[in-house]
Amino acid sequence: MPGIEKLPIEETLEDSPQTRSLLGVFEEDTAAISNYCSQLYQAMQRIYDAQNELSAATHLTSRLLKEYDKQRFPLGGDDEVMSSTLQQFAKVIDELSSCHAVLSTQLADAMMFPITQFKERDLKEILTLKEVFQIASDDHDTAINRYSRLSKKRDNDKMRAEAVEDVYTSRKKQHQTMMHYFCSLNTLQYKKKTALLEPLLGYMQAQISFFKLGSENLTQQWEDFLGTIGTSVQNVRREMEEEVGQMQQTIQQMEMSCDPLYAPCDPDPAHSPVCRNLTRKQGYLHIRNKTGLVSSSWERQYFFTQGGNLMQQGRGEVAGGLVTDLDNSSVMAVDSDDRRFCFQVTSFDGKKVVTLQAESRKDCEEWISTINNISKRIYLSENAEELAARVNQSAIEAVTPSPSFQQRHESMRPSSKGRAGRASSISSVGSEPSPALSVLSLDALVAPDTPIQFDIISPVSEENSGQNKTAAQSGRSNPFGESGDSTSEDNEDSILHQLFIVRFLGSMEVRTTESADVISETMRQILAARAIHNIFRMTESHLLVTCDCLKLIDPQTQVTRLRFPLSSVVQCSSHQDNKRLFGFVLHSVSGRSDSRAVCYIFESNNDGEKICDSIGLAKQIAFHSEMDRKAVEKRKEQDKAKEKQQEELSKQKQIEKDLEEQSRLIAASSRPANPPTSDGQFLVLSNSQSEDSDAGEEGKKKGESEA
Repeated sequence: MPGIEKLPIEETLEDSPQTRSLLGVFEEDTAAISNYCSQLYQAMQRIYDAQNELSAATHLTSRLLKEYDKQRFPLGGDDEVMSSTLQQFAKVIDELSSCHAVLSTQLADAMMFPITQFKERDLKEILTLKEVFQIASDDHDTAINRYSRLSKKRDNDKMRAEAVEDVYTSRKKQHQTMMHYFCSLNTLQYKKKTALLEPLLGYMQAQISFFKLGSENLTQQWEDFLGTIGTSVQNVRREMEEEVGQMQQTIQQMEMSCDPLYAPCDPDPAHSPVCRNLTRKQGYLHIRNKTGLVSSSWERQYFFTQGGNLMQQGRGEVAGGLVTDLDNSSVMAVDSDDRRFCFQVTSFDGKKVVTLQAESRKDCEEWISTINNISKRIYLSENAEELAARVNQSAIEAVTPSPSFQQRHESMRPSSKGRAGRASSISSVGSEPSPALSVLSLDALVAPDTPIQFDIISPVSEENSGQNKTAAQSGRSNPFGESGDSTSEDNEDSILHQLFIVRFLGSMEVRTTESADVISETMRQILAARAIHNIFRMTESHLLVTCDCLKLIDPQTQVTRLRFPLSSVVQCSSHQDNKRLFGFVLHSVSGRSDSRAVCYIFESNNDGEKICDSIGLAKQIAFHSEMDRKAVEKRKEQDKAKEKQQEELSKQKQIEKDLEEQSRLIAASSRPANPPTSDGQFLVLSNSQSEDSDAGEEGKKKGESEA
């Protein structure tokens, strides 16, 4: 079979428009393959399901195979071997259209399984990788724009570090996702051949083994044909495995070698010095476009040098356009009021001035050196690099801004401590990717016509009113509706105490608490509503997680804004893509039979999964504490029952002892007088015996009188 078209994985980091255009061709080919595979899958499903209409379904399969030449595949459309092979398969299937019964088990294992696996696993994997790549690309563009908007007047180390970290993370994620996406698209070019041939091969083998039709010559002839096709499939699979191994090795090598390139600026300038001998350069830059007399906007474009011209190309465009002629032009670094790493290119006649911005100082210096070398027509000489080394001094002078302007700029820079918190909170909302749509409908998760609450309003409850009464009696109150000594007495004995910094995004009533997608759907609704109404302000609070409840505490006044009983928290989860977003569903009973569920959405500085894990741990600890308390109460009840049983036994023994004593006394009183002994002497009773006998006689007389 002819060679397979491949996407260059080595060019994923550069992400040039040519690579994006080639990617679009592959995506179009994937859509065509998916469409054609769906049709072929439906045809084979008819063969499997409709045993009485097997002839018609087989004829449809044959017709689809004959129409393979009419399919317009952007890649591999001129594969004559594949076309002729499918034509021969179509002929065989036409000859077997008179067979009306097939073993369902053989068809399911040999025909339906490969095409189903290709359709459900391989094609869906491509679609999933496409969505992930699109999200990563959007995050990278957002991070680049945020990094590019950093101003020198309001320079802040913390904001710059966060912007650099966001660019590093998003660029690394985009690069890795793009490499795996390219690998899957390249692999699909092999899998589409096997996905079309293996089901047909299994179908033919099942037909031959079940019916045993045809003469020996026909059987031998088609067995040889099928053997040849099987060998071709194995060869294609072997080539695919080798190519996948090479692509995975390339991905690993590029991940290791390209890790320092994800950051927009190199933290160690000595590690990657500026190359000033370049005569060609390409990459993304921001260009300033005038939108009015004094207003302007910045646009990110892909720039490259072609001969003595500076070209630009937008993403999705087939070819680039001319920006300016670099012959005899001048270039110098400039200080922009709102951007860093800017340089200005002026044409030879001075009529056209282009202001550009690079990602880093190193990139800016290399662009200036390259344009300087091109402006002096060094690219036309034979030893361009040696000649470019002689003019590097002028490029260095052009990159360095004047010290007086820089000192004046730094002296006029206002303090940025007061803006750090507000800028970080606003930028966190803008950098959030839009959450994925839920599979369930909106009416099944969120109650219709439900208002969204964007601010924290403390609910008026009996507990708060009781606190207000107590505060009024003690003579101390505050405007927040809580008593003066608002210490958390109910949490003093709690085992778990974890504090998180969160920002309240909103809450709304939901219809169900059992679905796992209710929180993600609520996040989507609240974020969309904030974007539509331009609501960027968020209330920052401290979320205290204990074994009894969840508390939202004002960080300035330390007053509890909201209190959620832990037993009312039904579920808690974080966003699938943006881990800083999390939420939980609270189930509350307002009356005897009226209950409502409310979903609260927050944004945290930390990982939202950690907060959800902390809430889950608190519920587990509370559950085990409740079980231990019940076990202790049960043990106390058992101990009391044993003590009561012991008391009853002791009383019963005392009663039996008294009865024995009374019977003995009665027996002693009923004896005759002591007879004289043989010696004529009398027996003398002891004092105790005489007293017992007297007591017995008295008891006897008393009993007779009572009777």
